[in-house]
Formats: sequence, C-alpha cells, structure tokens
Amino acid sequence: MSSYSIRKWVSHVEEVRHDGGEPLSTPLVKAAVGVVIANPFAGQRVQDLSELTEPSAELGRELGARAAALLGGLPVQSYGKGGIAGLAGEQEHLVACVTTIFGDAFREAVGGGEAWISSSSKVAAAGASLDIPLAHKDALYVRSHYDSVMITAPDVPKPDELFVVVGVASGPRPHERVGGLRADEITGGGLR
Repeated sequence: MSSYSIRKWVSHVEEVRHDGGEPLSTPLVKAAVGVVIANPFAGQRVQDLSELTEPSAELGRELGARAAALLGGLPVQSYGKGGIAGLAGEQEHLVACVTTIFGDAFREAVGGGEAWISSSSKVAAAGASLDIPLAHKDALYVRSHYDSVMITAPDVPKPDELFVVVGVASGPRPHERVGGLRADEITGGGLR
C-alpha cells in the first residue's frame, strides 16, 4: 500500500437475525470497510488522475480481503463500492480510486464475481455517512440481494482526504419476497 498515504481504516459490521419476521436460519452479515487516504489533488483542478487510478488494485485487494474477513467465514454473495471526497476534493478524485482496476482486484479478493459492482460517491464534510449499495456479485438482476450497508466516522474525511469504501453481504435481505431472478437460478455470467 505504498502508493497511498493512509491515515486509518474504518469498519462496520451488522449481524441481522430477523427483520420483524421469523428468525433467519443463518443470520445475514453485512460489512463495510473504508480506508482514509490523503488526496494528492485536494484544492487543485487536475486533468490526469492516474496517480489515484493506476495503483488502485492494491486498495481493491486489501479492502476486499478485510471486508470478506468480517463476514466470519460466510461467503460473499453481494458487494458494492464507493466513498467520500473531502470538501477540498472532487467527486471525480474518489471515482478515480474505484474504477475497473480497483473493481477487478476487489472481485478477486472476495472470491470472484461476474456482475457490475454498484457504486456510490459524493463530496462531504467529516462525519458524513455513506450508504454503499449492494447487489448480487454474479448477476445484477437478483432482486433479493438489493440492499445497502452504511458507514461513517466522526473525523472522516478531512477536507484533503478521500474515504474509499467497499461493502459486502453474506446473503439476501431478511424476509425478501418481491420475486424476480433468484440466486439459485443464475445460469451464466453476470452483467458488468
């Protein structure tokens, strides 16, 4: 991780046993992990953002490994990515960190995935929350896995920082019942 100046890591885990219905046979575990890095372009308008994009596979790998570990041995079924740029930065600075280079490494770290990775990004002050949208890792149109996981930290991001985040979940929403393609009906590669 020598390509980025890291201040800290932030993690959030939820274990859901039910959501108003019968207890689940296996609790749903959702996790988000973020890394706070210095934004080398804070306060500047720069055309070439490759300094953030080119080494981003190392971010994807490490964030993915940390997030998957938080599921306590359960396999990753859904995922998402995103983050927050501090107020001296631009949304584009954050997006430069989570392009295909990042995404491919993230997929590998969580045990593979065929589907496009849903994403959310914004510019905000320290303490802002971020909802990472989740979708099934192998087929985008599996409605049961449309969900989100939230992460926040009181001092993140500072104006000259980027908060790069991934989210994962071990299964569908509790008590899902809106129909559509089921996870056990996935037959081919997902949609990227």
